[in-house]
Amino acid sequence: MKISYKPFELILRHPFTIAKFSRTSTPIMLMELSHEGFTGYGEASMVPYMGENIETANSFMSKVDLSWLKPPFNFDELIAYLDGIAPGNPNIKAAIDIALQDLRGKIEQKACYKYFNTDPAKMPPTSYTLGIDTPEVLLQKIKEGEHCHIIKVKLGRDNDKELINTIRSATDKPLYVDANQGWKDRQQGLDMVLWLHEQGVVLIEQPMAKEDPDSNAWITERSPVAIVGDESVQRFADVEKAKGVYHGINMKLMKSAGMHEGYRMIMKAKELGLKTMIGCMSETSCGTLAAAALAPLCDWADLDGPFLTSNNPYKDPEFADGKWVLTDTPGLGLIKF
Repeated sequence: MKISYKPFELILRHPFTIAKFSRTSTPIMLMELSHEGFTGYGEASMVPYMGENIETANSFMSKVDLSWLKPPFNFDELIAYLDGIAPGNPNIKAAIDIALQDLRGKIEQKACYKYFNTDPAKMPPTSYTLGIDTPEVLLQKIKEGEHCHIIKVKLGRDNDKELINTIRSATDKPLYVDANQGWKDRQQGLDMVLWLHEQGVVLIEQPMAKEDPDSNAWITERSPVAIVGDESVQRFADVEKAKGVYHGINMKLMKSAGMHEGYRMIMKAKELGLKTMIGCMSETSCGTLAAAALAPLCDWADLDGPFLTSNNPYKDPEFADGKWVLTDTPGLGLIKF
């Protein structure tokens, strides 16, 4: 097994602002795993709040030896091995998992989604995310996202209603809201939830701090729209903790350490009666296709990485009627320029 990886700066089309910070690019680690003439591709998208960067990724990879791993790959053994190196670092672990999933599919001439019994016909529409911005830029972004049927908007500051009113002046599309832990008072949060419900909001991610399950549960109990745990639900062990606190979870491959554990998280959430959303960080087509392979198992999708970036090193996946299209190409179906 040959491993190669290199840093890549993924440039955003617009400065991306959420409740607690703003950025114009995202550090990415592009991964390649080769075996007997086949190459699998993966990526780690290292957004600031996750605590990973190029240096931590390089440090982790210096300890990785996959010479023991042979097809067919045992992904339970893989994640146990990677967690044994360090308990954190889910981003770079996801890069390894995704690359191996792609490699497995190419070796066995099988599309990745088929390993998870995914039905492409059940692909949910993906939302198009609007970061916090001025009214003029928000209106521009809405036009740029016309090909998507759902808008996701970042909230969590003192001008939330102004942002929603601006969006509603331009479109009546369904809205997803992500507060990114930005709300501080549970009663004020609930008042905002009720107002957002009147504006056609379908779901709200992480209204209160992840360290405050009681306030999140209090809002969830009273909310007429779905309340979804995001920052509070990182890996498999967190799913059970979400029951009784949220209506659903937002699973992201960069949090779950890849497709294998991400699938387990989705299945566990369903078992517990929780709704499921599949989201993304700032990602290339590689991470998007990996998530799309699992998306039809979920209720909602927010997989807009290629739409929000300007230097995707791969061809955009096929997209039609607001949804990603899964093909029978072996592996992820990723196409390099």
